[in-house]
Amino acid sequence: MENAKADEYFGYTEKGGTFDGEIRAGFTTFLTMAYILLVNPAMLTVAIGDGTDAGNATAFADILFATAVAAFIGCTVMGLWANLPFALAPGMGLNAYFTFGVVLGMGIAWEVALFAVFVEGILFMIMSLPQVGWRTAMINSIPTDLKIATGAGIGMFLSIIGLREMGWIRDDGATLVNIADTEKWGATSYGIPDGFCLEDHYDAATDSMVCDVVQDGYLELGSYGLHQEGAIIGMLALIAIAVLMARGIRGAMIYGIIVASVYGWAVGASDPYNFYFEGAPGWGGHEATAPALASIVSMPSMPETTLFAAFGDAGMGALEKSNMGDFLLVMIAFLFVDIFDTSGTLYSVGRQAGYVDENDELMNSNEAFMSDAAATIVGGMLGTSTTTTYIESAAGVEDGGKTGLVAVTVGVLMLSGLFFTDLFAAIPQYAMASALVIVGAMMMRQAADIDWHDAEMALPAFITMVMMPFTYSIADGIAWGIISWVAIKAGMGKFDEINKVMGILCVLMIMFYIGPGDESTFGWILGILGF
Repeated sequence: MENAKADEYFGYTEKGGTFDGEIRAGFTTFLTMAYILLVNPAMLTVAIGDGTDAGNATAFADILFATAVAAFIGCTVMGLWANLPFALAPGMGLNAYFTFGVVLGMGIAWEVALFAVFVEGILFMIMSLPQVGWRTAMINSIPTDLKIATGAGIGMFLSIIGLREMGWIRDDGATLVNIADTEKWGATSYGIPDGFCLEDHYDAATDSMVCDVVQDGYLELGSYGLHQEGAIIGMLALIAIAVLMARGIRGAMIYGIIVASVYGWAVGASDPYNFYFEGAPGWGGHEATAPALASIVSMPSMPETTLFAAFGDAGMGALEKSNMGDFLLVMIAFLFVDIFDTSGTLYSVGRQAGYVDENDELMNSNEAFMSDAAATIVGGMLGTSTTTTYIESAAGVEDGGKTGLVAVTVGVLMLSGLFFTDLFAAIPQYAMASALVIVGAMMMRQAADIDWHDAEMALPAFITMVMMPFTYSIADGIAWGIISWVAIKAGMGKFDEINKVMGILCVLMIMFYIGPGDESTFGWILGILGF
């Protein structure tokens, strides 16, 4: 009887599915994207944590709560309302933009950034209302090949993040990026360099703050054999995941993460991305350490730091006329990134899953957009960056998923993260990052569908793809792909092929990037208005 009611609501039998098949497809999708429960808190802790072990642990737990609940809301709304088998969670790329672009790059308080996420979520929902339909009209106006290039570009972006976090690439002053210092592996210890300030303290004799510095070489943090090098373990995990996927084993990514983590815990492996003093961000422990057995399973608790922080004194309460201009710019930037990132990913998932019709339009697109808008609003209130549709949803579709019951199943499974906070926090960065490279490879498959023989499309599609990893921004790639496409069409004198939406988007994005002095045109206009 219960299955009959579910079938009546979701209609999976009519679409060629079964109840068991929908649930299994939900598990498949969850296993391919469960890494977000590990990666999103780790990334956002850089922006929200206070730098101490206790403070970062609290921030991680809070963000994990927000991640799981936002994913649950998004998946449930997507399944029950849009009846599509697409899963949602805080988006990769958008969390990087929140952390590295807004909080660290622009110096905006994370509470203000969360309030900006909340506000743009509200605007996002209004734009997605069927009665308004702006967002659907915008997506349908963008050329198909540019939308395909968006998915491939996002894959490249995830891959450079993953390789960096695995410890395989590093920054380089001469060449921008380079391979990691492989000669160190298995031979040289890691440490704090000579002259680095370890700790400030008050000196009563001089009535001033003084700094204890490292002297005579460096303070050793750890020395690791080749079998303990996190970068090596991460690469082996990456290859193992690829083999499992090639053999058709569902959940290959999560299996790879688990094995790499357990092995790392057993041998006390290095976690290269966390060696801050070696040029890495260092948001976690530099050595893989297993969680205490007694704390693996824990009852979830409401966030201590992030819950409604967007509306507190440091968030909405900190806004005044003097900083309103910066807030509006950040909010516009989030809206800009959210629109193009979510739209591009949703289209890419829908196209891969077969939910784009012969008119190149996504089925139930307004309802799908509203679903991730609702999840974004909830996420901003709880403490996470923008929520979006996941490309991994295609795995569930390939496993037989047909309806929204798949998405609802994923949402329920996402809540499991609330009971394993300490376990997720102990997963080494190199293990989590291997999944990002795999996801990047999956998304790059779409590039084969671009018409590279079209001289007017080849460059805009290429710019869309490569600008994402090179600028560390999904929105920049989409924006300059559109700008270059419009410019080439104009240069060819084909003004009749530039529809009104693409023309307006081109002008707005040029205003976003270029303006008088050191301001964008939007910033210049806000200044004229007194903000």
